[in-house]
Amino acid sequence: MPELPEVETTVRGLARFLEGDRIARVVLNRADLRRPFPEGLVQALTGATVTGLGRRAKYGLVHTDRGSTMVFHLGMSGRWRIEPERIEKHDHLVLETGAGHVLALNDARRFGSVDLVDTGLLERWPPFAAMGPEPLGEGLTARHLHGAFAGRSAPVKQLLLDQAIVAGLGNIYVCEALHRAGIRPDKEAGRVSLPALGRLVPAIREVLTESIAAGGSTIRDYAQPSGELGYFAASWRVYGREGEACGCGALVRRFVQGGRSTFWCAKCQK
Repeated sequence: MPELPEVETTVRGLARFLEGDRIARVVLNRADLRRPFPEGLVQALTGATVTGLGRRAKYGLVHTDRGSTMVFHLGMSGRWRIEPERIEKHDHLVLETGAGHVLALNDARRFGSVDLVDTGLLERWPPFAAMGPEPLGEGLTARHLHGAFAGRSAPVKQLLLDQAIVAGLGNIYVCEALHRAGIRPDKEAGRVSLPALGRLVPAIREVLTESIAAGGSTIRDYAQPSGELGYFAASWRVYGREGEACGCGALVRRFVQGGRSTFWCAKCQK
């Protein structure tokens, strides 16, 4: 599943072709993805000028001058294709701009979604209303995590994946950040010290920033809008490396938490 760096990379790629331009034509090649396309989406976007793009957690945002924002989620396999040579079977939403650019939302598994939200009400939109701070924003601090974890016996990794505590963190980057911070993924969250959380917050920011710079991590279907593959996977220190040597020389281990694989080093993470 595309995670925060992949969505950020996608948004930055789209901005080069959409921001400041008018959407001249909107084509829906089916009625739904994970759920139906919003009623009136074509009418709302056709003729609108894109005033900016952004991201909230793992959602991409396309703001328009009509006071509405198209919110997209890439689901399991979604990606935007820019200037495709031809429209393919799984290009379910196609935008054509006044400058002649073509952008197609491709989603073979159809676990993604598209919504149309009043821009002024975005923060109160139900999927966003209960979200915690952005991991790359000023709201994520060691004290925020310390307060959110206080008295909690759940594993620290599980709580970092809770979108109400931190918005947008996913399995790959939590594994990597915990390794950099030297924290066991199965440690009770309430027992993680404030100094340890002081290491964790910059580790989260570092791993996300490095991944964005590398175009994200390519897993199965993900590619940048340009068609290039993200290459941050080459920098993974523990994720997907069970049985391989950690930088300290010990072997990377794997176990399952909440139905997801957790990778860690028993020597580095205490």
